[in-house]
Amino acid sequence: LLQVLNEKKLQEVDSLWKEFETPEKANKIVKLKHFEKFQDTTEALAASTALVEGKLSKNLKKILKKIVAKDAHEQLAVADAKLGGVIKDKLNLSCIHSPMVTELMRGIRSQIEGLITGLPSREMAAMCLGLAHSLSRYKLKFSPDKVDTMIIQAISLLDDLDKELNNYIMRCREWYGWHFPELGKIITDNLTYCKCVRKVGDRSNFASSDVSDILPEEIEEDVKAAAEISMGTEVSEEDINNIIHLCDQVIEISEYRTQLYDYLKNRMMAIAPNLTVMVGELVGARLIAHAGSLLNLAKHPASTVQLLGAEKALFRALKTKRDTPKFGLIYHASLVGQTNTKNKGKISRMLAAKTALTIRYDALGENTSAEMGVENRLKVETRLRLLEERGIRRISGTGKALARTDKYQNKSEVKIFDPSGDSTLPAVSKKRKIQEVEEQDTEVAVKAKKFKAEMK
Repeated sequence: LLQVLNEKKLQEVDSLWKEFETPEKANKIVKLKHFEKFQDTTEALAASTALVEGKLSKNLKKILKKIVAKDAHEQLAVADAKLGGVIKDKLNLSCIHSPMVTELMRGIRSQIEGLITGLPSREMAAMCLGLAHSLSRYKLKFSPDKVDTMIIQAISLLDDLDKELNNYIMRCREWYGWHFPELGKIITDNLTYCKCVRKVGDRSNFASSDVSDILPEEIEEDVKAAAEISMGTEVSEEDINNIIHLCDQVIEISEYRTQLYDYLKNRMMAIAPNLTVMVGELVGARLIAHAGSLLNLAKHPASTVQLLGAEKALFRALKTKRDTPKFGLIYHASLVGQTNTKNKGKISRMLAAKTALTIRYDALGENTSAEMGVENRLKVETRLRLLEERGIRRISGTGKALARTDKYQNKSEVKIFDPSGDSTLPAVSKKRKIQEVEEQDTEVAVKAKKFKAEMK
């Protein structure tokens, strides 16, 4: 604890560093008022950790209580505003924090050996180094498995490898396509294409080469048939050697990419198992890399997790007053991908909320199991199923009951065609009955008699 002797010189912040150029000048500005040494490294580490986190340690509290009893009217300059607030609340001691205090602390640190007498510089440097190592180990919680820097580097390298592989394969297909263009249409898999080119080389060797360990029997026959009638140009042996060398590079990079992906998967399961269960190792690693660290990602709310990776689209939408995006990197998660277009926004919002919980559990929790991630994933899958089944709901008093569907029964009936429906004319039998003929004859006779009577 140091006491300021000349407060007027502290007002000139820009030139304050000049007062700490030498130990003699520094002793004219401040002097040592109280010094308390730590008993061991453990106690020093506990006090340093409390200062870093903005907390008040027990030893510091005892010392400040003595000061309050003697010089309660004095102000205490602190380097951390958060710590000053804690001291003011608990001890009712006035604290100040300003750019002037920051410059003063910088000057004191530069001349600490001259202000505190009786400490050799060699021992001081050894103590500082030991405490710095202890503090760094404490921040890592003594667990190298919790270092998420490896994940950030691995996912960045994986993306770089994918870009390089795409460039190499495109160049290989285009290069060998001048010699054997039909092969690119027959073999669609890039790695199989490169293995086949490396093994055979010139297209004239396909007839005598056995590529059954690379290609299925049907495709092998198609390749051999196409090689005989190929329209490609002839190339020299040096060209073929360079193409084969490029194929070797593609195969080696592909094998290393597979190994790197397995490494990333294992690291994600060790550091963030619940996040991996929720969104997968690739999406989880990209979220961590985008935020900078797992702890930074844990500080983000669910709405930010949902839109991570879509910042440009978000600000463009806000600027043009259009609809904001509904998802960012989380769009590539399997749960969002298997949803129909109508429900993608709802599922991504719920998935982001559950993912934010799992991230905090992974970053701040002591347990390393993935049970919480499994439970939350099950809830999201249940919600997804309900959204998909909403189409067959019926409107009822509660609006929640599912529509009841009767059990389906197959009724097969043999129907015979009825020809009577084809004609619209009334059906008349060809043979008229004798009674109908006699009735018609009598009607005609009666009408004839009436007609004759009228004529008379």
